[in-house]
Amino acid sequence: MDPVVRARGLVKDYGRGRAARRILDGVDLDVAAGELVAVVGRSGCGKSTLLHLLGGLDTSDAGTVEIAGERLDGRRADAVRRRRVGFVFQAFHLVPELTGAENVLLAARLPGARPGARERARALVTRLGLDEVAGGLPHELSGGEQQRLAVARAVVNDPAVLLADEPTGNLDEASGAVVLDLLRELAGDGRAVVVVTHERTVTARADRVVTLREGRLAAA
Repeated sequence: MDPVVRARGLVKDYGRGRAARRILDGVDLDVAAGELVAVVGRSGCGKSTLLHLLGGLDTSDAGTVEIAGERLDGRRADAVRRRRVGFVFQAFHLVPELTGAENVLLAARLPGARPGARERARALVTRLGLDEVAGGLPHELSGGEQQRLAVARAVVNDPAVLLADEPTGNLDEASGAVVLDLLRELAGDGRAVVVVTHERTVTARADRVVTLREGRLAAA
C-alpha cells in the first residue's frame, strides 16, 4: 500500500548568500495510514519547518510532497491542503471572537469543504466531551478544552493527514494525556498522523520516532 504522506528530497534554506542557512537537507519521509509518527530533535533544528512543508503551509526550495497520491505544489496546493490535511498548532490559534463550536465549523466553511462537515462538527464536539463548553469563547476555556477544539477543527473535513506541532506543549499532564489519547484514536481511524514533539510521553505512544539532525531524518 502506498504511503499517505510521501516526502522526497526536501530542502529548505533561510537567508541568502553567505548568511544562508540550510535547515532541511534532502529529507525523505513516508507515513502510512493508521500510523502515528513522532518527529524529535533539538530546538531550532527545523521540525516545525518540516511540518509546514508537509502541510503545504510553506514551500520547499527543492523536493516534493505527495498527500494521498496528490502533489502538494503549484496552484493545486491550496485545494489539496484543504481536502487532505488538518493542522494542529501548539498555540491553538482559535479565533477569539468565535465560540468553540463556531471555531470548529470554520474549516467547514472553506471552499472545497467536504459534504457533511457541519454534521461531523457536531459529532466531534460530542465525541470530545465538549458539548458543555462549545458555546463559550476561547478565553473562557481551559487549555485542554481549547486544544481539543483545535483538534476537532483540524479533522472536521475528514483529512487523510493530521499534522500536530507540539500539541501537548502548553498543557498540564492530565490535559496532555487526553489530547494524546485523541491523536492516537484519530490515527486508529486510518489517518496518517505526524507529531512534532520534545516530550517522552508523546514518543512513547508513537508507532515510530524519527530524529531530525543536521537537516536529515534518521530513526530514533
